[in-house]
Amino acid sequence: MKQLFTAMMIAASVGLTNAQTTQRQIVEEGGTGPFKSEVVGDASCPGFTVYRPQNLKEVVAKQGVLPVIVYANGACFNNNVEMRLLLNEVASYGYVLAAIGPYDEADVMAQWRGVLKSAFPETKGEVIMANGEQILPLTAEERQAREEQQAKQREEAAKNAKKSKKQQAAPPFRTYPKMLLEVLDWLTDQNATQGSEYYHCLDLNHVAAMGQSCGGAQVLGVSHDPRIKTCVMLNTGIGDMEMMGSTKENLKNLHQPMFYMIGGPGDIAYTNAQKDYERIADNIPVVMLNSKDGHSGTYYEKHGGNYAKAVVKWLDWQLKGKAGQSALFLDDEYLKMKFPDWQGVRKNF
Repeated sequence: MKQLFTAMMIAASVGLTNAQTTQRQIVEEGGTGPFKSEVVGDASCPGFTVYRPQNLKEVVAKQGVLPVIVYANGACFNNNVEMRLLLNEVASYGYVLAAIGPYDEADVMAQWRGVLKSAFPETKGEVIMANGEQILPLTAEERQAREEQQAKQREEAAKNAKKSKKQQAAPPFRTYPKMLLEVLDWLTDQNATQGSEYYHCLDLNHVAAMGQSCGGAQVLGVSHDPRIKTCVMLNTGIGDMEMMGSTKENLKNLHQPMFYMIGGPGDIAYTNAQKDYERIADNIPVVMLNSKDGHSGTYYEKHGGNYAKAVVKWLDWQLKGKAGQSALFLDDEYLKMKFPDWQGVRKNF
């Protein structure tokens, strides 16, 4: 019975029929890369969103098969809209990305406005969002009002807890690490199935797993899979925690080059990421770049900001063999010239 239920759950999130695009939108005019991208929802894979070049077959006919990226969300949410600008930008450089979470047309700028107001990095004086809106840090009065409101909420929660005879169970996570492998299996099947939109379009010898915050723990949870040739870890680190079943022990399963993009000391993942870097074995190449953008990175900025630029360079180097893109990660002078506020470390290269 348990096996039957598991099979039904997988079938519900990753379909068993040919790819059937039922929803489509163009984000930020398709990105800045050479292949204008699109965001699609697929009836045969309802639990995921695909970011890919428009006119996929035509692009593949001219450029060859495209590398694949599977992505897990911050907070392990079942929604990828917070990273829409970055994922869309990466796809425009000739990648097919499958992100956990169903297709969603939510306004990414509206969502991030509240996030930035409540978690503004002290290292930044202002933020210009992709829609041109200027976001400023909370004033002293706004911060005090927020703290007072939060104190009242905690007090009310404590009162309610005393009244309740039964302790309510914590809500379950809405996603799980294996979803990254399930959607990779779906893409593999679609690539081999004649009549599929992805038939002979995917380079499954060059696959990356990418995750932000809690999503990075999910990436570590599947990093042992030999199909994953590199991992991109955004504002994340496992440190001494246990999250989504992953611990520091998962670092022993790494077999691929690792890229950590962290938001500096103001990033809540900073300390854990430093511990990961030190613990990764001496035979695993790893690069860590640190900006001053905090845990929110530059995902809300136009075309995903500088974080998207760094991710594209890493993927171009690792999955497409473009050695010239390695300068950002191997050359300190180049890093200082391109991103003077960033700091970088590397080992095992």
